[in-house]
Amino acid sequence: MKHTLIEPILIRLPNWVGDVCMSLPVLKLLESQGVPYSICARPWAQDLLSGMAVESFIPITGKFFNDVSTLRKWHRKNPQYHRGLLLPDSLSSALLFRLSGFRSAGYRDDGRGLLLSWPRDKPTPRPHAVQSWFDLAQQTLNDWRIPTPLGAPAGPLDLPLTAHHRQKANAAIGRAGLVSGDFVLIAPTATGLHRGQIKVWPHFAQLTVALQSRGVRVVMCPPATEQQEAKQAAPSAELLEPLGLGAFTALTRLARLVVCNDSGASHLSAAVQAQQITLFGVTDPARTAPWTTNSVNLGQNGQWPSSKDVIAQAIDILARH
Repeated sequence: MKHTLIEPILIRLPNWVGDVCMSLPVLKLLESQGVPYSICARPWAQDLLSGMAVESFIPITGKFFNDVSTLRKWHRKNPQYHRGLLLPDSLSSALLFRLSGFRSAGYRDDGRGLLLSWPRDKPTPRPHAVQSWFDLAQQTLNDWRIPTPLGAPAGPLDLPLTAHHRQKANAAIGRAGLVSGDFVLIAPTATGLHRGQIKVWPHFAQLTVALQSRGVRVVMCPPATEQQEAKQAAPSAELLEPLGLGAFTALTRLARLVVCNDSGASHLSAAVQAQQITLFGVTDPARTAPWTTNSVNLGQNGQWPSSKDVIAQAIDILARH
């Protein structure tokens, strides 16, 4: 239950799908402490988080002056909001809130300390991203005299899916002649580069053929903008129609196994405890591994796992589940 005497908080979420998933413990912490909150984030996050207890959602596009105008207009209609919690480390996120009339808390980084009313140094050594943002939220709530026990996030991410999300996912597999638990879902794409390096494991085609030779149906459900890339990565995989993020997350729960890069798909799967294999080659599992006990993480920063190892692990998991 929300406490009406607690001042509401505006949360600026990160810009990447996986990072938004790893922010879920922060939102759950606010809800557990009865703190009303609104969210400022990229437009796609609204569907993904539609099952959360969000008072208001303010979509921003990354066009700075347009975002300032949008947030100022929202603030004039919601004057009860005075404080913000910034999860991104960027200078622009701090400047956006400052110019929109919010006093904000966040990590001191990117030369933005003077823009923050409650700056904090990043912990060293750097913990997992989930723990880092959760620590920031705990410490900030205590600074704001909202007593909050310090510690690790309790339990899994547990993103609440809506009936609409589940209906869309079930309809998609029904049109493909699939039923829950009888297919492997691969996610052979990953948006952008990580420090100039491609984030895609190069052997999805071999994995797909190996599983299909054992009678396993292998499907993929990339966004429309990534369909061509997905077809090139795994030509023989079955292609499902694109889904919104919430429905795609529901789809991961219907799969017998999800195999994906360290990308948004991995964290969406983790958010609902789907069984998965997550592949690393250019990122650090210690910082960005999916926050779940249901993932087998293969590879490491600087070395992708071999196709032989991934195929063997997939066959083993399918035999046990």
